Amino acid sequence: MAVYTDVAADELAEFLSLYDLGELLSYKGIAEGVENSNFLLHTARGSFILTLYEKRVARGDLPFFLALMTHLATHGITCPQPVTNRNGEALGSLCGRPAAIITFLEGIWPRKPNAIHCAGVGAALAKMHLAGHDFAMSRSNALSVKGWRPLFDLAAARADSVQVGLRDTIARELDYLESGVWPGNLPQGVIHADLFPDNVFFLGNELSGIIDFTFACNDTLAYDVAICLNAWCFEADHSFNVTKARAFLSAYGRERKLSEAEEAALPLLARGAALRFLLTRLVDWLNVPPGALVRPKDPLEYARKLRFHQSVASVRDYGVMANGLVT
Repeated sequence: MAVYTDVAADELAEFLSLYDLGELLSYKGIAEGVENSNFLLHTARGSFILTLYEKRVARGDLPFFLALMTHLATHGITCPQPVTNRNGEALGSLCGRPAAIITFLEGIWPRKPNAIHCAGVGAALAKMHLAGHDFAMSRSNALSVKGWRPLFDLAAARADSVQVGLRDTIARELDYLESGVWPGNLPQGVIHADLFPDNVFFLGNELSGIIDFTFACNDTLAYDVAICLNAWCFEADHSFNVTKARAFLSAYGRERKLSEAEEAALPLLARGAALRFLLTRLVDWLNVPPGALVRPKDPLEYARKLRFHQSVASVRDYGVMANGLVT
């Protein structure tokens, strides 16, 4: 989450007049994240999140995200629900941006995830993958392999200003992943594609909900697993925590067992996931809009993760033996 577009009180009041949410009591911008403009609203009817969709989000994709949240909730996944206006519409317009209001979830995201958190998110991710099986809508992943070269082109000229040699590092990895090695025959379905700790809420050690589906799409399910390995299983000193990875993968496997082919592909998928976030973070790092209330994330974190995954030989290096047996 972030704030790129400032919203004046009178503009917000006019927008809220279309809803049955009661009087606006207060609102404030949410500075975390990097993609859209988000505000916490307090009204006479309770607390809500207002999102103005920016940057990489196409308006035509928004019905997919909103419908997916409704679908997942009906299948037992705790996630925010779109709030419709008096015309029954979940999507509106505010300050020239597509805008939606969603329900507020209780909980906090873990700043220092432990193995219990990792197990919770592993189980929740698998349940989400199963729940999305019969979702009728589909959306391609614009940030999969075919989308990485255009991102690199945006950042290549200035990449070495972030770290000397970064341009060549990315170019070599991109050439490799584009060479035909990327797996295309693994189980597919709806993935979250951005299930970082700040998108998962806990109450104590109990997972209380999943948020922010603005990257959700149809893609390889194990790629979502790889994204989470990167997001949840490294320490602040950039070391890989096998205990956390074992907890995450074992909990996932109890709900949805990975096939042998998925397990074999996991190191390669983790490399791709690391490159994807390295590229998007690099583009954001080099192009922060003036005056934006946003904290760009360090792209070099993912350069280090990429180097680790390049050294991984098999799923055993993630703490799990073949067929999901814990080492």
